[in-house]
Amino acid sequence: MSRMAVSLRCMVCVKYLMFLFNLIFWLGGCGLFGVGAWLAITQAPFATLSSSFPSLSAANLFLVLGAVTMVIGFIGCLGAVKEHRCLLMMFFVILLTIFIAEIALGIMLYAFKDKFDQFAMEDLKNGMKHYGKKEEVGLSVAWDQVQTGFKCCGVSNKSDWISDNMTSVPHSCCNRDTDQCQHWEEGCYNKVQEWLMSNITSVLIFVGCISIVQVLALAFSLFMYCQIRKAEKFME
Repeated sequence: MSRMAVSLRCMVCVKYLMFLFNLIFWLGGCGLFGVGAWLAITQAPFATLSSSFPSLSAANLFLVLGAVTMVIGFIGCLGAVKEHRCLLMMFFVILLTIFIAEIALGIMLYAFKDKFDQFAMEDLKNGMKHYGKKEEVGLSVAWDQVQTGFKCCGVSNKSDWISDNMTSVPHSCCNRDTDQCQHWEEGCYNKVQEWLMSNITSVLIFVGCISIVQVLALAFSLFMYCQIRKAEKFME
């Protein structure tokens, strides 16, 4: 069997693997987008806790991630089926850019963890000043759900609620197991961090799986691009 025949068989194999992978990728994007749409409809009052990034809600994150994943998956599927070098290279460049951005973001978060924590805590405390206002119903509901769910109060503690324009602690800070209101002593920022650390194994496994899938997608698309280019040169 000639080297060209072997190369063509490899390209066909990679083509179907590439198509199957990107089909699953696209379906996953549809799922993420669907979850985002469901959250946007059913959790409409639930907004972000951040005052600097008011659009950074769970629903919007799922919608954006779903849309981006669907577009990338579609480009990959089309490039594989059509054996189109431009589409395959576009898929490779987009996915490589996202992969590098993910690594850079992870390094920055690790290197500037203290500064990030400080900024996040200050931003959350600024958002607390809008609690209870008619135009910030979503933020108020978000704080109530977080404090009730994590059994916490404020960012660092309940004293965060006592500021220039706030003199009372929300009822969501109360321990519901007691007749009289006894405020949770621990702040929500530490509570959320503890919850993340308790689930760090699952988070790392998820991140690892995503990274492996991305690396395989980059390898498949680049290999297929090179094989198509070789075939085109051979046909000339």
